[in-house]
Parts: sequence; structure tokens; C-alpha cells
Amino acid sequence: MLTLRNVNSYYGRSQALHDLSMDAPDGQIVAILGRNGVGKTTLLRTIMGLTDRSEGQIDLGGQDIGVMPTFARARAGIAYVPQGRMIIPDFTIRDNILMGGFAAGGVRRIPEIVPELFPYLMDNLDRPGGVLSGGQQQQLAVARALACKPRILLMDEPTEGIQPNIVQQIEDSIIRLNKELGLTILLVEQNVDFAKRAAASFAMVEHGTVVASGAIDTLTDDLVSRHMAI
Repeated sequence: MLTLRNVNSYYGRSQALHDLSMDAPDGQIVAILGRNGVGKTTLLRTIMGLTDRSEGQIDLGGQDIGVMPTFARARAGIAYVPQGRMIIPDFTIRDNILMGGFAAGGVRRIPEIVPELFPYLMDNLDRPGGVLSGGQQQQLAVARALACKPRILLMDEPTEGIQPNIVQQIEDSIIRLNKELGLTILLVEQNVDFAKRAAASFAMVEHGTVVASGAIDTLTDDLVSRHMAI
């Protein structure tokens, strides 16, 4: 289980998370919900050790990872699919995927499930990543993260800005990674319908802290209206 207790996180002197506490049980998808700019991305970046500094406890399976550098958190089993994808445009699809293997600290190879999830990538391994569509780049970012051999996958709005014909494929792949590989997934998502379909539980973020959480069937229309409506 990934556990955060009273976590504060900072960019320079600016505090972005405020005494945030939440749990991500093993083998579950946890939907991280809230309006834009409330700290959802910062939450994922804090778990990865990518903010300037943080305080509080971040525990993964009994291990305090909050004191670890980012590379050690990756080797402990956490992979990150960032908003904007951040693939390397001049690298081939193959090389972008294999880059994820560096984080695992072992043999670099394309995960076995990637051809099943994203056959287009396997049919075009020698194409530069920069010529792919946004949806194909998102598939590539997910494949790269899987090459890290993660226990936990952090995903920041994986369907944002993607052409409709690929959105369903991305959504289905997220559910499949959870069901078939048992991956714990923290899913930052604005699509409440997809969150309800995929997740077992949720955490609603506002002003840099969790203001509501629970089983996904307790995510009421009132909560969504109060904390997500513009």
C-alpha cells in the first residue's frame, strides 16, 4: 500500500500541498479528482520526488520513500506517465520504450503486454516518437512506464487532448493493466464517468489537500458539483 500522511510540498517558497493524507491500496485504481490547479499534478510529482522539497510521510509497503531521490523511488516500483507525455521526439519508438528500463536498473526490454495493448507501436518501432499523433505518443508514454516494471503507476490525465478514436483504447488499457497485471494506479482524471468505471476508490483534492475520499460508489453528484464544477 502507498500511504501519504500530512504531506506538504513546495516549489521554492510556494507551498502547493498542505497536510495531505491519503491511501492507495494494493491492486486498486484510485481516481484523483478536482478542479484544475488544485494540486493533483503536484501530488504525483511529490510522490516521485520531483518538487523542490516535501515534508511528511510517504510510505510504500512499509518503506519510507519520502527521503529517497527520484531514481530510487523509481527502482522501488513507481512509474510516472506525466501530463504532456514528455517522450523524446528524435528517439525511435523502440528507444523511447527502452528508456524506461533504465529506471528499473535491470535488463531493458519491451514488456510482453505492450504488443497486445498497443499493436501500432510494435508495427512502427523504428519511427521517431515526434511524428506520432498525441494519442500514439500517450500510448508510447504508457509503454515506457511499463518498461520500468512498476508496482504503482502514476497517470496524469492520460486521455487529455487525445483524438476520440484512441481515448477508448487508452481507457481500456488502464483497466486491463490493473485487472491483469495487478498494478496499483493513481489516476488523475477529469472524466468522472471514466473514473467511476475504472476506479475502486477516489480522493478529491482542493487547495492542495484531500477534502473527501472513499469507495468510488460514494462519489456523489453533490461532491462532484461542489469540488469540480467551474
